[in-house]
Amino acid sequence: MQSPITRQQVGNNQRISHTADIFGVNFPLHIEPFIYSITGCMAQEYRGGYWEFYSLSNGGFYMAPKSGAISIVICDNGYSGVLSADALGITACLYAYSHFSFSGAEEFAKTCAQQYHWLREYMLDHTEAGSIFRAID
Repeated sequence: MQSPITRQQVGNNQRISHTADIFGVNFPLHIEPFIYSITGCMAQEYRGGYWEFYSLSNGGFYMAPKSGAISIVICDNGYSGVLSADALGITACLYAYSHFSFSGAEEFAKTCAQQYHWLREYMLDHTEAGSIFRAID
């Protein structure tokens, strides 16, 4: 039996170095803006704000809006539903990782593919796993 995957919040003083260690300069230049943009497309009431960063015990990373608000989400795949801020962040990160896993930059694409699989593995035990699955399908 496998141990459950746990998350740990990345401290404010470690955010830049943590994301740089995983993604390099691609985090602030590509991933972070894409996540904010896709969130705005999925959740029309999203107006920005502070996001928490999380490190996963399996090596994964994700970020989620700090707000405890619940968002009405409408996705291009036809899904519409309600997601917590945490589930919305996971969904946006999965979208971003999938998107960039098909980029032409081989190492960056591999990193994003691995992050996608690690985050998806964590998401399987999330209370909103079913809704996240439908949102990313």
